Amino acid sequence: MEIHPHGRMLACSNYKTGYLGRHMNLMGLLTLIVGVVALAVPVRWSFFIMILSTVFGAAAAFSVPGLGGASVLVPSLFLIFFAVRLFSAYGEGPFLAALSPWGPGFFLLLLTAFALFSAIFFPRLFQGMAQTMTVERSIGARSLIALVPLRFSSNNITQSVYAAGGLICFISTFAFFRRSSAPALFIQGVIIVASVNLAFALADIITYFTHTDFLLSFVRTANYALLTNAEKGGLKRISGTFPEASAFADFTLVLFAIVASLWLSGVRSRTTGIIAGLLLIALVLSTSATALVGLAIILPILCLQSFLASRREPGAGRPVLIVSILASMPLAILFVLIAMPDLAHNLHDFLDEMLFSKADSQSGRERFMWNSMAYEAFLDTNGFGAGLGSARASSFVLVLLSNIGVFGTFLFMLFVFRLLVAEMRLAELASRESFAIVRAAKAGIITVLISAITSGTVYDLGLMFYILAGSISAFCVGTRGARVEYSPELRPIGSVR
Repeated sequence: MEIHPHGRMLACSNYKTGYLGRHMNLMGLLTLIVGVVALAVPVRWSFFIMILSTVFGAAAAFSVPGLGGASVLVPSLFLIFFAVRLFSAYGEGPFLAALSPWGPGFFLLLLTAFALFSAIFFPRLFQGMAQTMTVERSIGARSLIALVPLRFSSNNITQSVYAAGGLICFISTFAFFRRSSAPALFIQGVIIVASVNLAFALADIITYFTHTDFLLSFVRTANYALLTNAEKGGLKRISGTFPEASAFADFTLVLFAIVASLWLSGVRSRTTGIIAGLLLIALVLSTSATALVGLAIILPILCLQSFLASRREPGAGRPVLIVSILASMPLAILFVLIAMPDLAHNLHDFLDEMLFSKADSQSGRERFMWNSMAYEAFLDTNGFGAGLGSARASSFVLVLLSNIGVFGTFLFMLFVFRLLVAEMRLAELASRESFAIVRAAKAGIITVLISAITSGTVYDLGLMFYILAGSISAFCVGTRGARVEYSPELRPIGSVR
């Protein structure tokens, strides 16, 4: 089996050809061209392209033969151009400010440094002392998840690259919003990426039923199995630009949380309301158990956020609407049970297939074994962890414990805690949109963690997580500080407008 970089278990597959080492993938060539162009256009466009690139979860830019053919995805490649563009425009000041002591970036720096240290030394220090579930890569052959004695492998390198990329993405996003102080750019970026994600979801459905799914092959080039033609309960499982429905649902759930939070805050209500509704429909049609569990958890959190916002900021939130919806739900459910018993029966069977019977399935038993072996690796290494990338699990908590141990898990918790408790300073200068963005980004962070805790298999949480984290950190430093530090002279390439 091969594993999607964001943690999904996929079926066994032969590696594809046509990557770096033989020749550059088409998406990789396009990314290089767009990246070079981004160095000469206004900075805001590099941010829009960066956040948009996160949609392409199954698009490889190229593969690395020296690492068993591991794919380098489009977002990871463009991140280099994004960071260079920001550094050329703003200099080192905001980059260093992102890592200021006791802020979220400081703990992320410590976490990343420790994770990289563990990836290099722990597999050798504890070699043979534990067994872990890991990906066994082989170019031109099958890539399998296997139970092997702990040793240093290409997985330690790839996960280290993803960890370093997450830190760079956080710092670059922080620098962008610290200098621009433009909430509208965050909102526009989220709307763009959500719209493109929905467009590809619709294209996925259309091409499936018209048997023209080859038209989307240009965004499905990563060298792992693509489960894009699956059905469940008579519905086509939407995968969009991702390798399978669960990965699509994870990404879409985060977008839904962000956009719904913006709508509840009254930010561009017509646009965000329509997009949030469409994202909700896409999540249901994805038939992903993670999506349903995530919705059940995140919807009450969004409601609570809205109530708290309405108490702090008169006019913010939609408490009356939320109360009306919650009050009407029992009546709506009762009506469906009485008026449409067949529909209720079919819905029960559908949910039973997706949720209640999942633990007894082969996949459920396999994931339980992953978690069991990850916990054993944590114990066998005396709580230090086997090293970043050494172990797979089916819950992010066990991924952290089995890979970076108690100390690394503690650093991650400090990082997330500092993000979630961050508050806007200099409230008299901050716009209402800024407060709404911080709430929306926090909702997105929580949603990523919910999905990861329920089914995450690797340390990497995706670049969207670090874009949201960098945005929270930047907007919570205060707009006055951002304006004072702005320097028009720091624009050697293009314009920052």
